[in-house]
Amino acid sequence: MALDSEKLTYAGKTCPDCGEIYVLKVCQSFAGYYIGTECECGPNSRESGYYPTSELAQEALNSGEFGR
Repeated sequence: MALDSEKLTYAGKTCPDCGEIYVLKVCQSFAGYYIGTECECGPNSRESGYYPTSELAQEALNSGEFGR
């Protein structure tokens, strides 16, 4: 699990452009699946390393066992 000082989360904050509240979730990029935040404006943060499947990323999010 990541230490609080290692987390870069924007979760709970609001996008200054669209007003959407950032929520941690499984996101996808060309590099794989990761835990991060995004809104209708696009990706905002990556809070974890990459996972080969969305299921593994979701398990990490559910357990809180993730970090960069």
